[in-house]
Amino acid sequence: MTDATLAATSRHAIGRTGRFIVYAIVGLIGVCLFLAPFLFPDVRSQEVASRICVFIVLVASYDLLIGYTGIVSFAHTMFFGIGAYGAAIALKLMGPTWTALLTGGVIALVVSLLLAALVGMLSLRVKAIFFAMVTLAAASVMAVLASQLSDFTGGEDGVIYKIPKLFSPATKLLTDENGKVLKIFGVSANGKMALYYFVFFGSLLLYLVMMRIVASPLGTVLEAVRENEMRAEALGYRVVFYRTAIFCIAALIATCAGVMRAVWLKYTGPDTSLSFAIMIDILLMVVIGGMGTMLGAIIGATLMSLAQYYLKDLMEIASEATAGIPLLPDLLAPDRWLLWLGILFVLLVYFFPAGIAGTLMKKGAH
Repeated sequence: MTDATLAATSRHAIGRTGRFIVYAIVGLIGVCLFLAPFLFPDVRSQEVASRICVFIVLVASYDLLIGYTGIVSFAHTMFFGIGAYGAAIALKLMGPTWTALLTGGVIALVVSLLLAALVGMLSLRVKAIFFAMVTLAAASVMAVLASQLSDFTGGEDGVIYKIPKLFSPATKLLTDENGKVLKIFGVSANGKMALYYFVFFGSLLLYLVMMRIVASPLGTVLEAVRENEMRAEALGYRVVFYRTAIFCIAALIATCAGVMRAVWLKYTGPDTSLSFAIMIDILLMVVIGGMGTMLGAIIGATLMSLAQYYLKDLMEIASEATAGIPLLPDLLAPDRWLLWLGILFVLLVYFFPAGIAGTLMKKGAH
């Protein structure tokens, strides 16, 4: 066996190991999210698990744009916010009914589709940087409207509303022979559990739809557009049509994610749905997980969400544990968690330049 053959065999072995690690991580995250009501029954952990589910959808839908098609957009939170506000306003005006939720969701989807088609047709013909600026302007306008139209949106205070009775903690999903709520592994089978699984299975369905898209001929065309737009055009593909189509699809999926987030929070405001900080989070999650890999969305959203919620707690423990060592307690003070989050991000980018999933799955591919 020649040296070249041995090297190729070694690279393929490394590639298989990397893919196995990614699949194992994703599988573990999936199991933890599915069993979250039983493994992590406290309120804070439930919020983290629900946020991870929603952000997996958001990050994966954004990856359809930036990772698979090469479209840089800053308007993804606009569509997320439209979904959240659509559900919130409908539930507040029409009451906590399924009809209101469905009506608000459908109206939000229609509005998002029209806006996405308009932005796509008008802007996707221009160069990437100009399109990014147009989407940033559109997102900024939407944020201003949400603040100014306070009669509908509640302005900076946002909207508080009730959700369908099925999701109320007082709702008994399963009861024993005495009529008391049944407990599964010590956790009450009530409306709170129903609400979590509404978010979980809704996110799972949307994620599977996106997986089907990237595995379809459409996904192949999108990758061709990303790699060489002029060549794709020469082969007969209407590039603007495909770019507009995927922009609309990603917008609709982000809108659905917004609806689920609104139902979970029972509150919708600029900070929870239209903040530019959410757009930054999505970008970081895509980079951490790996652009152009649907599995990367799961890893990136999970790591980033866990760091945002629990890094301060870990630093507080570390600060107390190193109390007798000079400088370390100050460096590990919880108030400096953003500094350490930035350092962790830099290290991840350095050691995983294509993202965690991207680097592990592509290593040894050539």
